[in-house]
Amino acid sequence: MATYESFIKLNGAVGDLVFYNLNGKNVVRKKSGFNKAAYKKSPTYEKVRQNSFEFGHCSKIGKLIRLCISKYIELADEALLYQRFAKVMTNIKDLDVEHEKGKRSVKTGLKTTEGRNVLQQFEFGNIPNFNQNTYISLGLWDRSLHLDKKIVADEVAIVSIKIDFENYITESVEEEIKLRNQTELIFKNHFSEEDNVIHFVAIKKASQIVQMGFV
Repeated sequence: MATYESFIKLNGAVGDLVFYNLNGKNVVRKKSGFNKAAYKKSPTYEKVRQNSFEFGHCSKIGKLIRLCISKYIELADEALLYQRFAKVMTNIKDLDVEHEKGKRSVKTGLKTTEGRNVLQQFEFGNIPNFNQNTYISLGLWDRSLHLDKKIVADEVAIVSIKIDFENYITESVEEEIKLRNQTELIFKNHFSEEDNVIHFVAIKKASQIVQMGFV
């Protein structure tokens, strides 16, 4: 990109050059070699198309999940958390061995034990998840939570998130349950066993979140 001075004001393409005004300056640059039609069909761009599709898919799914738990993410007070979470979505997608590159999905990655573990290990800022000193697990049919006896808390918030991976739509339901020294909590699951559902849990003590993450 270069600037130029002329009494003739040019705007548009002339041969291989493009003239335009940028912030009050006359600018000229060479035309890009990018060809939209070739990008869509040419074998040369096949890997680019594959990477672009999967990157967009992971970014969209990550954003959908983050929106469902946005009020908790704000408490993490981490400006670049969304970037780390997008990376987690990519790592989960990479565990999809059912589909060829360019068609891999977070949905299939989450069907694997490794994929679920990647999601559960994600930590929100300085708020610890459930892989540090304490343990929480889902019970039978995802309708109960088993709590580690070492957990000292008085309330648990559970956010169940149903994900439509094809149409990029989510539904979520939050439930808060008071703790009275029990190690198992029964919660309402508003979605069927066939739905694609993940669960986010926040442990509170005196209204302050002491641990949170996916289970």
